[in-house]
Amino acid sequence: MKFNRQSYLNTRRDAWVEINLDAIEKNILELKKYAKKDAKILAVVKADAYGHGSVMITPTLLASGVYMLGVASIDEAMQLRENKITAPILVLGAAPVWAFDWAAYNDISLSLFLPEHIEACKVTYEKTGIKPKVHVKLDTGMNRIGVSHENAVSLIKEVQKSDFIELKGIFTHFACAEDLEKTKEQIAIWDDVLSKVNTDGLLLHIANTAALITFPEINYNMARAGIGIYGLQPDLIPDFKNPPKLIPAMSLKGRIVNIHGAHANSGVSYSHRYVTDKETTIATVPIGYADGVSRGLSGKICGLLHGKKVRQIGNITMDQMMFDITGVKADEGDVITLLGQDGDESISINEWADILHTINYELICRLKVRLSRVYTR
Repeated sequence: MKFNRQSYLNTRRDAWVEINLDAIEKNILELKKYAKKDAKILAVVKADAYGHGSVMITPTLLASGVYMLGVASIDEAMQLRENKITAPILVLGAAPVWAFDWAAYNDISLSLFLPEHIEACKVTYEKTGIKPKVHVKLDTGMNRIGVSHENAVSLIKEVQKSDFIELKGIFTHFACAEDLEKTKEQIAIWDDVLSKVNTDGLLLHIANTAALITFPEINYNMARAGIGIYGLQPDLIPDFKNPPKLIPAMSLKGRIVNIHGAHANSGVSYSHRYVTDKETTIATVPIGYADGVSRGLSGKICGLLHGKKVRQIGNITMDQMMFDITGVKADEGDVITLLGQDGDESISINEWADILHTINYELICRLKVRLSRVYTR
């Protein structure tokens, strides 16, 4: 047993997520190569920066040239403000009208797409003396939130003539940035609306990470970078020839807390769905489905131990999982990497996503319930 753990981790638990801030900085600089000249970058840090820790990574984002931060709710914006982050913030989702005062007091921009939002801005201005800052959200085909393109021009003009609102921008969101024809349809709607309103001085943002990379012709002066910041490739149009060189920023690691031998024909973990076929050395790591590692991955993934792949065996439990480390020299306290790189071997969250028939976005957002974050350069 290794009693002298690496002190810099200071997690008080033998399981943690590492976030490489250097990778985040390099990813921002890489994505900027695809952006229009002089275009601003909005970094999407909703869902606690996709599980990477919004408060902790924001200084790196801003130092890398990010202009604005995008969040899902006023609560997420307030977390940033309460940690003395003064950069412009936009709530990308629908905020309740009773919370508009909070946004005004804390210099948080809101998404506006309903007539009720205009009325709420008026009430807030009369109460606080502060003009709420807003970006009009246009629905060009996502069918989630936003003003329809049929009603967008009249709504934008009404906002522009209101003396109690500060209009900062107009934006929309692609539903299928990996689909050329559907994306062209949304771009056409976007261009049609913008051609009918005065956009002088406004932030115009339509490009997410995928569109930033693949559609240089889009009309925008600010791009919203999300998944690419964290080093994961979005779905791109088929046969795209020039993808960015992104570096995954997140690793998941745990220390071996127990090593023991099991005879052939021994069941492992709940329900004994895995049975050893030979004398097996088993290592236990204190990471489980309560930490965001899906039980559906049981028996289908590997870890990295001293640069070698070792197979996870048995059902993943709430707090622990087991690995077959037969033939690998190891001690209690050694690190098994579940996601990330060890030597020449690496494991990507995309491998997990393929197994679970989901997307990498969902899985990285899960890894935040109990796992401490360790930030490295």
